[in-house]
Parts: sequence; structure tokens; C-alpha cells
Amino acid sequence: MYEFIRGKLVEKNPGYAVVEANGIGYLLNISIHTYTLLREDEPCTLFVHLVVREDDMLLYGFSETAERELFRQLISVSGVGVNTARIMLSSVSPGELITAIANGEVGVLQRIKGIGAKTAQRIIIDLKDKVSREMFPREKSGFLHNTKKEEALSGLIILGFPKMLADKALNKIIESEGTGLTVEQLIKHALKVL
Repeated sequence: MYEFIRGKLVEKNPGYAVVEANGIGYLLNISIHTYTLLREDEPCTLFVHLVVREDDMLLYGFSETAERELFRQLISVSGVGVNTARIMLSSVSPGELITAIANGEVGVLQRIKGIGAKTAQRIIIDLKDKVSREMFPREKSGFLHNTKKEEALSGLIILGFPKMLADKALNKIIESEGTGLTVEQLIKHALKVL
């Protein structure tokens, strides 16, 4: 129904973005990968996937059509819903995810929260021949913020983690790794701990 939304980025958070287009503000659920690619001082284009439920309509936004295609392939697998697919795209980069699926690396998928051995194997079996390593030929660097811990915490809460546990995990990561990590790295490290 919707292909993309182009407009002004009004709000950016590790879990969602608000884009104003022609006077209407659209809330789009996003992955950490898309979050790192959004720039607040530039016009914003997000490729959209609409999820219609009995009691809700949700928009998922992606900075690249390849990420949206990977998301759609992930949710086509039995047992993988939209939230699990978003956590997968937030835990590892789309390029790493494609490589893990193409190479049959069950262990990489199992390290993602909510993915057990059976689900990881099902994803590999269903998608191994469908994913293409050329979908993500290069990785882009993230945008640093002054409030990295707060943004990482907000992102983890939006992904469904209790605030207290997410805060403890982030504090532990900052103590051991230092303050040089990006928001994306903080969230990825936290997803491995939680």
C-alpha cells in the first residue's frame, strides 16, 4: 500500500522515527541499522512496510530497500514476527545477518535474543537460497550523539526490555568497554547480555 515516506525527520529514537510529510507526522518503527543512517539535518526517506492487525496498524521504516526486503523475508519464516525481525536487524547488521544465513551459521543467529536453535535452523533452511550477499555490499558508519546511553536505553525499552535490566546492562558495558561506543554498539552489546 505504501512504498516510502519522504519528509522532515521530526524525532529520531533507536526504536522509532517520526517523519512529517505534507503536514502529517508518521511514526515508523525502525531498526538500529536504520537509526544510524538517519541524519536530522537532511530530508528523510524511509521505505515502508505496513502491518495490519485486528486492532492496530503499524508502519515499519527502513533506510534502504534491501533492509526492508530482508525484513520481509525474515517475517515470512514461521515463528518470526515483526518484533523478532526488528530485534534481529538491531542485533547484527543486515550484512552480517545475510552472511550468517547464507553460510548456515546457526550460532550467530542463536546469539540474538528470542532466537533458539530450532528457529535459527528454520531461518537458514527457509532463506538460505533467497538472501543475497550483494543486498548490503558496504556497511555505513553511525552518527554519534551526546546522550548515547540514554538513546540506547530508550531503544532497549522500545524493543521490550525492562528499564532496570537494560540500564544495568548498559552500565556494565560502559564500565568494561568505556564510553567510546556508539549507540548501535551499546545496544548490540546489551542485546547479547540481556
